[in-house]
Amino acid sequence: VISLAQEPEGPWRIVDDCGGAFTMGLIGGGVFQAIKGFRNAPMGINYRLRGSMNAVRIRAPQIGGSFAVWGGLFSTIDCGLVRIRGKEDPWNSITSGALTGAVLASRSGPLAMAGSALMGGVLLALIEGVGILLTRYTAQQFQNPSPFGEDPRTRCI
Repeated sequence: VISLAQEPEGPWRIVDDCGGAFTMGLIGGGVFQAIKGFRNAPMGINYRLRGSMNAVRIRAPQIGGSFAVWGGLFSTIDCGLVRIRGKEDPWNSITSGALTGAVLASRSGPLAMAGSALMGGVLLALIEGVGILLTRYTAQQFQNPSPFGEDPRTRCI
C-alpha cells in the first residue's frame, strides 16, 4: 500500500517534483500573465479580457516549462547527492539549489554562474532554515505536559 504522505523514491521523485514545479509555474505564471495582459490591452472590457486570456494562453505554459526544468534539475541533483552521501539532510538541498542555479546560468558565463549559484544556495538555505525553525516550534507546541503538576513552592529560582 502506497501512502500519499510519503514521497516517492528514485526516478519517480524527480518526475513528481518536475510535475509539481510545472503546475506551480503554470498557475503562478497564469495569474501574473492574466493581470499583465489585462493591463496592456486596449480600452474596453472585451479587449481587456481577450488580451488577458491571450497572454495566459501564450506565456503561462512557457513559464510552467521553465519551472519544470528548474524543479527537475534540482530534484535530480538532490537525489544524486542523497545517493552519493548516503544521508538526507538540509545540506543536500542547499547544495542542489546552488548547483542548479550554476547549471542553468552556465550559458551566460562564469560570473553569472557564480551569482546564480550563490543566490540558489542562499535561497535554499533560507527555506531550509525556516523549515527547521517551524519544525522545532511545532514540536515544542505539541509536547505532552508532565502528568504531575509542579508545586510552585518547591521550584528553584
